[in-house]
Order: sequence, then structure tokens, then C-alpha cells
Amino acid sequence: MLKYVINRIKSSIIVLFAVSLITFFVLMIIPGNPAQLILGTDATPEMVEDLHAAMGLDKPLYQQYFGWLSNLMKFDLGTSYVYGESVTALIAKALPVTLSIAVFAMVIATVLAFLLGMLSAIKKNSFIDYFSRSIMQLGTAIPSFWIGMVFIVFFGLRLKIFPISGYVPMSQSPSGFIKSITLPSIVLAIGEIGTLLRIVRSSMLDSLKQDYMDMAKIKGLSSWKIYMKYALRGALIAPITIIGMQFAKLAGGTVVVETIFALPGIGRLVLTAVEHRDIVLLQGLVMFITSTVVFFSLAVDVIIMLINPRIKSVERGE
Repeated sequence: MLKYVINRIKSSIIVLFAVSLITFFVLMIIPGNPAQLILGTDATPEMVEDLHAAMGLDKPLYQQYFGWLSNLMKFDLGTSYVYGESVTALIAKALPVTLSIAVFAMVIATVLAFLLGMLSAIKKNSFIDYFSRSIMQLGTAIPSFWIGMVFIVFFGLRLKIFPISGYVPMSQSPSGFIKSITLPSIVLAIGEIGTLLRIVRSSMLDSLKQDYMDMAKIKGLSSWKIYMKYALRGALIAPITIIGMQFAKLAGGTVVVETIFALPGIGRLVLTAVEHRDIVLLQGLVMFITSTVVFFSLAVDVIIMLINPRIKSVERGE
């Protein structure tokens, strides 16, 4: 297993290096002068040229890249043109917001998906199965921005149960924190539950057909033990993989939902960086999001190996 983890870390480093290379050169060749954007239209050509040189943009691209890569390895992502702050500090401020709604959303989606998916597989072609299939279709078909607007109008403006925008830190008010992340988290959960529910149902159906299920029934085990200890354990691989990828995606920022609910998260930072052509901020965000996806991909692979001995055997060549 250690050998496998080391090989995965090596491949992850190669992926990150490739992404850094592509990100840097693609963003740097986009038309427009960052120095001009910072100083504004009233700046003289001399002022723009001086700032251009001070930012090191007059150097060859390869020198700029290796300088940026060197700083990146020191966790120095540069200074944002728009905010005038360290990119690392900006990400650190925005990350708790995005993580809060991502964790809450995945908890909701995971609990409902496993509950409905298991019941749907066990009670195939029953009412609960048809209901679960409907949830699958709705979850993947309805746009998140539309759900968000409906929730804001109904729960925020009409019933006035939840705030329609903004974020309240946990340290400031625990109840305000819960209220501020509830609606965006539910909107995100609805968008993720369809895919996860489909995977759980499909995996459970496959697991219920395995020979060990017949052996468990012959032993006279209770239905609860058969379904929870044998069927569910055999059906965990695919759902865990999907959960890891979904959480990595949400942790990397959700532009639409964060914009609708005016949340100062990673998604809003990405939108600001694109709108204002803040190259330094955008480069840092791309590398952060890529690193997040790579990390969770590695973590999921390790977890799957721990819960499935057959994968360990394959890795050892047995």
C-alpha cells in the first residue's frame, strides 16, 4: 500500500506541474496589460511602463514562470492586483465560507442518497423506488441558480425564515452561521444528490446479487445485518469515489450559488479574478483548486484500498 501511495503522490506532482505550466502561459498570453488595469485609464505610458517593469512583466516568459513556480513551492501565490492583498490570505479568508456550505451540502446529500438508494434497491419497483428515481431526475435536471432563486423568494422574502444573502462566521453567532449557510447548502445538495443517489442504488443492486448475500441468508442472519454489514459494505466503493469528487468540486468553489447568495467564498474570488483580469489571483486560485481535487482523489483512493482488501491484492499483484 505504501508503494501505491508513493506512486500516486509522484503522479499527482506531475499533474500539478503540468497544470501550473498550462495555467501560467495561457493566462499570460491573454491580451491586456495588467499594469494598465491596475493604474487605470488615466495613467501615463511612463507610469504603466514603470509598473510593468516593477512587476517583472518585462522579463522573458520562462523567467517569469520559474520565478512564479519558485514562489509557489514556498506557498507564496503573489499579491492580487484588485485587492492589493496576498492571494494566500484571500484564499484563507474565503475558504471557511466555501468549506462550510460544501461540508453541510455533502452531509445532506450523502445521508439522503444512502437512505433512499438503499431502500430503492431493497424495495425495487416499489413506491420508494419510483420516488427515488424521480429525485435522481430532478436533482440532475433542475439548474442550481433556478432552485436558489426559488428558495430566496419563498424561504427568504415570503416566509423570512432564512437570510437571503451574506455569511455570518461561527465565532460571531452560531445560530446566524447555521441560518446563513442553510439555503445555499440545500441548493448545492439538491444538485449533487441525483448523481450520488443513482450510484448508491446501482451499487446496492449489484451487491444484492452477489453470492455472499445468499450465504448470509442461509446462515439465518437478520435482514438488518445482511443489508448493513454485507450489502452496504460491498456497495461502498463507487459512492465513496463519487462523494470524494463531489466534495472536491464544491470545496474548489461554487460560483453560481456563492454569487446568488452573496457569499464571500472561493467561487466569488474566481469570478472577481476573471472579471478584472487579475492574473495573479486567478493563477493562485487555479492551483489551489487543482491541488484540492488531486488531494481528495488521493485520499479517496487510499480509503477505498483500506475498505476493500481485493484492491490491495491487485496492487500487490496477487
